[in-house]
Amino acid sequence: MKRNPRKVKWTKAYRRLHGKDMTQDSTFEFERKRNRPERYDRNVTENVLKAIKKISKVRHAREEEHHRQRMKGNKVMKLKEDAKELEQSIHLVGPLVKKDDMKKEKIIPLREDHRMEE
Repeated sequence: MKRNPRKVKWTKAYRRLHGKDMTQDSTFEFERKRNRPERYDRNVTENVLKAIKKISKVRHAREEEHHRQRMKGNKVMKLKEDAKELEQSIHLVGPLVKKDDMKKEKIIPLREDHRMEE
C-alpha cells in the first residue's frame, strides 16, 4: 500500500516537515553527493580530514541545542499532566504521615555482640 511520506512519522520528510530534525544546517553541505569527480590532491585531503573532526563537533553541538530547544516546553506540560493524574486518582495515594509521627516510631536499640568462649 502506498502512503504519503509526509504523513508517515518515521520518514525523513515527516521529520523535516514537523521540525523534528535539523535540516537547514551548513554542516550537511559537506555530506552532499557531488557528481563531478575531483582531482586528488594530498594537501586538500589532509585539510579535509582535519576539518571532518571540527565539523562533527559543531554538528553534535548544534543537534544538542536543537533538541534542547524542542524539549524546552516539555517540563511544564509534564507537570500539568502529573497534577491532573494525581487529582483524578488521589484515592490511590495513602494519607500523609506527619513528621512528629515519624519521630515517635520505635527506635531499635543496637545489639551487643557476645562472643562465644572457646
